[in-house]
Amino acid sequence: MAAAAAGEAPGAASGAAEESEDESEVLEESPCGRWQKRNEQVNQGNMPGLQNTFLAMDTEEGVEVVWNELHFADLKAFKAHEEKVKTVFEQLVVVDHPNIVKVHKYWLVMKDSMAQVIFITEYVSSGSLKQFLKKTKKNHKAMNVRAWKRWCTQILSALSYLHACGPPIIHGNLTSDTIFIQHNGLIKIGSVWHRIFAEAIPADLRSPIRAGREEPQNLHFFPPEYGRAADGTAVDIFSFGMCALEMAVLEIQSNGDAGVSEEAIERARHSLDDPNMREFILSCLLLNPEQRPSAHNLLFHRVLFEVHSLKLLAAHCFISNQYLMPENVVEEKTKSLDLNMVMAEMKRKGRPPVQWRNGIYPLMNFATTRPHTLPRSASQALEDAQKALTPTPEPFDVETRKVVQMQVNMEWSEEKSQWHLTLLLVLEDKLHRQLSYDLLPTDRPRDLAAELVHYGFIRLDDCEKLATFLENAFHRHPPAPS
Repeated sequence: MAAAAAGEAPGAASGAAEESEDESEVLEESPCGRWQKRNEQVNQGNMPGLQNTFLAMDTEEGVEVVWNELHFADLKAFKAHEEKVKTVFEQLVVVDHPNIVKVHKYWLVMKDSMAQVIFITEYVSSGSLKQFLKKTKKNHKAMNVRAWKRWCTQILSALSYLHACGPPIIHGNLTSDTIFIQHNGLIKIGSVWHRIFAEAIPADLRSPIRAGREEPQNLHFFPPEYGRAADGTAVDIFSFGMCALEMAVLEIQSNGDAGVSEEAIERARHSLDDPNMREFILSCLLLNPEQRPSAHNLLFHRVLFEVHSLKLLAAHCFISNQYLMPENVVEEKTKSLDLNMVMAEMKRKGRPPVQWRNGIYPLMNFATTRPHTLPRSASQALEDAQKALTPTPEPFDVETRKVVQMQVNMEWSEEKSQWHLTLLLVLEDKLHRQLSYDLLPTDRPRDLAAELVHYGFIRLDDCEKLATFLENAFHRHPPAPS
């Protein structure tokens, strides 16, 4: 028996090796050769409308990606709407947020009587939120409150980004199946393309687009107004609220194929012990979409957003007296900062004291809400084998924010025998830009201002104002010391 077992081992190893070789076999390449489709299908959760999803290799970056395929049987109908399809995917390629699954590239394949849209997305190997919650519940563990807050914040950050786009991007398919978790705890929202694509093309091409709402077990993620002409970003807030509830209780019991009942949702709500968490989730699940808070406002809800009183006091002092301080006060202070100096200490009986050391503490990482227009794809999104060989220069993003403050400093460099210009620009959203440049004898203020517009550092309306400002600075300094 032992001899027989020993004789089988090499064969088993050989079979495993052959299976591994089959999976690494390259089935197809993108027109430019960068993306290689492997013989290994992957499941990125429930991604509606995708007939095939394969593991692929990005040969330039050396990372695994996902090769997604949408099939259309009616080639003639597809060609009639080809430009719409291209426009949709060109928009998706420029959507860029750390908590959104990135769409890298797309291209169209038309052969015989059918058409394909193939697009490459980021690969998230750790699985979906639903899978994670099931594993946690199976191990008889409760959801960690800090992890719940961290995940809610990341999901809301992605939704706030999408909703602030002009026009707003509505996800429309947010469920625990389309939210993914990486090994490092980073949340990624997938299937952002689904609603945009489904709404942009006519009904005769929508056959492969299957909505998550058609799955009975996912019906509870969608509000009553879903699918109506007037629905908006509040749809995503309701879906997020249901995800937050599911994360808090680990699972909302379903009735098999019938899906999740109202009674099960009600029981889950009542099981929440934290009143702030309950109020937070219930505000998202209000039946009236106009009464639901925005994603941006939810980021500042007391259950998620906490600022220590000492940090808050320091911030108020800084803001109230900033007119007394030079613009570069933060940079100057950090140079002479003793990070080991204890600024405050709270003694605790029987426990080590709590200490606050010297330093600069960010209060938050959320800017004030400001609509942002998605730029056109920086590199041509549509793959073309011939164009890939002769890349064109990449256009620069257009700056739309107003310059509210300018400072200039000119210093003579003995070593280089030329003037060194440092320009500080403060934009209307408090963003600071510091630009440095070694002036040439032929440089003119208007040319420099026009160049800053061209490279997207200032908006066109500020060009004349900056040119005049630089001209006055040039007049205060001689062309070159004698």
